[in-house]
Order: sequence, then structure tokens, then C-alpha cells
Amino acid sequence: MSDAVYRDAPVFVAGHRGMAGSAIVRRLAALGYRRILTAPRSELDLADQAAVRGYLQRQQPAAVVLAAARVGGIQANNNYPADFIAENLQIELNVIDGAHRAGVQRLLFLGSSCIYPRLAPQPMREDALLTGLLEPTNEPYAVAKIAGIKLCESFNRQHGRDYRSVMPTNLYGPGDNFHPEDSHVIPGLMRRFHEAAQRGDAEVVVWGSGTPMREFLHVDDMAAASVHVMNLPRDTWQAHTQPMLSHLNVGTGVDCSIRELAEAVARVTGFRGRLVWDASKPDGAPRKLMDVSRLAALGWKASITLEEGLRDTYAWFRAHAAEIRG
Repeated sequence: MSDAVYRDAPVFVAGHRGMAGSAIVRRLAALGYRRILTAPRSELDLADQAAVRGYLQRQQPAAVVLAAARVGGIQANNNYPADFIAENLQIELNVIDGAHRAGVQRLLFLGSSCIYPRLAPQPMREDALLTGLLEPTNEPYAVAKIAGIKLCESFNRQHGRDYRSVMPTNLYGPGDNFHPEDSHVIPGLMRRFHEAAQRGDAEVVVWGSGTPMREFLHVDDMAAASVHVMNLPRDTWQAHTQPMLSHLNVGTGVDCSIRELAEAVARVTGFRGRLVWDASKPDGAPRKLMDVSRLAALGWKASITLEEGLRDTYAWFRAHAAEIRG
């Protein structure tokens, strides 16, 4: 499509039950989209190529948002590298190729800031992609996400499609995974501090040195940015991208140390004990800050502060504590 996706046109959101996908569904609904297509895994297995092709042929969406992915924190990436690369590659190829075969002209792929080299110049620009070695702790996942970007670029180049990619920084918010071992840093810390505060513990052990710098984006801001990018007219999008550069950073442009983050989560959860840092555990990349100047030039900036976002996330966690497993 050469302009914004019309609100009465069908939009398929793959991965609608995940944190990112559910936020995009909420955003589309809030903007008045009337035909949001979703399919739970029991109805559509995105790892099944024939099923995905058949679904997209039948539904004929005007646009596809690919938010489905196998995701997890450092420990999960270390423990299940084969799962992370294989499942994500399967999903990406099936949905992107299936969309093309169904004649879908516009697609938005959600990637990750981990695509950039471990020691990329900060803040990380889009053209840092493939200029150095990846962070070893999540390399398989990063390689899969890079493949998704290149799939979009390749279908654009060979078939004239309008497939775009956004690379969100570290996401958090309602619907996050609060598993005690396989979660990302914010939900992992939030659950541990919450439980420690409930028990009255004197201290909580936190992985790493606390010195790495990270940027965090509330998932509702991510969803707003994603829909904004999806709806940009093609000529506007192309005017702000370069040949073979179909991805765009999405973040706040502001970072903090893991120590500062842990202290903020402790405040939000009411934990008053001591933080003990276990420096024998991996830190990951020393710094990951996104250059979001291209997104700003396209008319979008984040609006939810970290403290505000943490309080919103903690309220959701407490409201759904009985449903959270693990």
C-alpha cells in the first residue's frame, strides 16, 4: 500500500498473546481499527509453513505485524540457544514468505536491539548492523532477528514489497514474562523484590556487577511507535531510509545502569533491604543505547518515563499475580 493502512482494512497481528503483540492490538483498537485479525496457537501454529500460507491466503490481510517470537533473558538464551534460533527463524520465514505469497504489500517486523555488535559505538545507529561481533550470550537469537530484517529487505528488493522492520530496545510492561529464571531483567527483578518484600527479607542477590548501561521502553510506547511506522506513507518512509536499510530503531534515547534500575524497582515494590551484587554472573554487553534520531525525524518520541512505567508494570503484576506461573 502506498499510504496509511485504512482502519476498516484487515490487519493480522502474529503473536497477539505476547507482551508486544497484545500491546499492538490494544493500540490498533484504540485508534479505531475494526478488523484486527488474531489466531491463537491452537488455531494457527506459526512454525507450520503450510498452515501459515493457508491462513494468509484465506484472510487476505492488508497488512501484517510480525510480533511473534521466542524470547527470554540471559539465562534462557544461554540454556536454549537451539530453540531460540530455530523457532524464530521458522516463524519469520513462514510469516514473511507467506505474506508475500498471499499478496500482502505491507508488513512490519519486530526485531530487537541485540542485532547490533557487542561493542558498537554508542548510541547505536541503524548502520552499525553487521559491523562487528555480537554479544555471545544471545547470539543465536540475534542472528535470527538479523535474518528477519534481511528477509524483509530481500522481498522489498526483489518483489517491490513494502516490508519494514523496527528494532525496539529492552521492552517491559503489562503482559511481561515474570518467570523467576527465564525472564528479562525488569520482570525478573520485580518479582524477586516483590517476594522479598512480602517475606521481609534483609537482602536480595542481583546478577552481575550492576555497571552495564541499558535502555528500557514501555511496551505501550513501543506499540504506538510501531503503528506510527506501519502507517507512514511509502515515500515518507523511503525518504528517511537508505537502500538495503529497512530497519528503524525504537527507544527512548536514555539509559541507566542496572544498579540504578534495581534501586528503582526496589522503590516501586517497597523492598527496603540490601542489594547484593553477584559479579560471578554474566553482565552481557557493557552498554546498549539506541540512536533514535531517525524515528524522531519521522515524527515520534517516547512519552512514558521509566519510573512511571515501572509503577504501571508493578500494578499489572500485582493484579495478575495469581495467574503468573513458575
